[in-house]
Amino acid sequence: MPQARKMTKTELRELIAQGQNSVVEFKSHPIDSFLFAREVVAFANQQGGRMLIGVDDDGRVSGLRADGATRKRHGDSRVHRELEERVAATCRDRIHPVLFPCFEVVRDIELGRDVAVVTVDRGWTAHHLCDEQQRSYCVRAGRTHREASAEELAVRFPQQGAFRLELRPVSGTSLANLDRRRLVDYFVRVREQKALGDGPSDARWGTQEADWETLLINTLMLREEAPHSVTVAALMLFGKNPSRFLPHAKIESTAYIGTQKDSEVKERRTLRGPIVPLRGTDGSLLELGLVEQAMDFVEQNAGAGRPAGGVRPEEREFPLEAVREAILNAVIHRDYQITAGIEISIYADHLEIVSPGRLANGSTVERMRAGCRRARNELLKDVMRDYGYMDHIGMGVPRKIVQAMKEHNGTEPDLVEEEDRFTVRLWRERS
Repeated sequence: MPQARKMTKTELRELIAQGQNSVVEFKSHPIDSFLFAREVVAFANQQGGRMLIGVDDDGRVSGLRADGATRKRHGDSRVHRELEERVAATCRDRIHPVLFPCFEVVRDIELGRDVAVVTVDRGWTAHHLCDEQQRSYCVRAGRTHREASAEELAVRFPQQGAFRLELRPVSGTSLANLDRRRLVDYFVRVREQKALGDGPSDARWGTQEADWETLLINTLMLREEAPHSVTVAALMLFGKNPSRFLPHAKIESTAYIGTQKDSEVKERRTLRGPIVPLRGTDGSLLELGLVEQAMDFVEQNAGAGRPAGGVRPEEREFPLEAVREAILNAVIHRDYQITAGIEISIYADHLEIVSPGRLANGSTVERMRAGCRRARNELLKDVMRDYGYMDHIGMGVPRKIVQAMKEHNGTEPDLVEEEDRFTVRLWRERS
């Protein structure tokens, strides 16, 4: 989980002394996952707040408890790690849209007693508890929580229809979480702007750090207000390790021997990393981006990538441009609120690329086939267009997927929208 600025013992003791209020909640350890998730939602739907785990309701520091055998074998670090994992899983599985609060442990608030601090930012939209029966929206009211009406939520979050999640700051991040080499490559080589620093091989920020912050704030890659957290789009594009903060920023790639998911697996690989590649000043490829990783996987398992070993382009099982366009669309247009990765599945008779989320902004399969341009993540789209991955006319689906497949083997690709996913299915052949 993301880490916030380290809280000092003095700051934490002052919080505890002030008692519980609209922005501070005490929780004994171990936590109840449902009750914990409810308080996180209430904070997010109000103004944010902090949960102090290891502090009883009366302000007594009881600490993070572990039985004697566990503490003796593994020490306190095991207890801390298991609690962090439980907090992360609770926020991922019980809250929608997903939240990523910051987690830290302050040691020895009292001798031998540690306290975990979970910091929840104000949400960008109305969050609710995941429940099979109904959605439960909570807001913080003083030291407690209460249910909020739909009308109240509409007043609290008037921006939710226009909100772009890609521009949301990621808690616990800073300029240090971006790969400076990739940023130099983008702004200097791709956009031909004035260099900030010594060149793409230099990973240091140096005295130009403030200038970089100004540039990235103005290009919507850093939050303007301090602390200058990195936005979702910037982390996905240029992050050193995007999945550290966004665990679903990945592509699950699997090649099967047969035609169904229960078939024997030929190869399985989880792809992670920034979307864009790193290139040298001469344009040579130094490090793969997420798109290139995905294309390499398909090439190795379906012959759809760059020609290799004397294989002629017409002998590929799928046309390169169709596979590439489907992968690009999945990476750029997916819904990053949904905590699932993109899926690439290669079967004996077809290839599937599954993108989390429904189509964006009123788009439909019919409109996509006609070339309608509707983007969920505009900044991601613009940057990838700068790199030359996309054209400016929005005809990727009709020309590069539908038409390319018809010309390749006469098949019609399936474009399938479901409740929480969009699938592009390319066929090797069809009877």
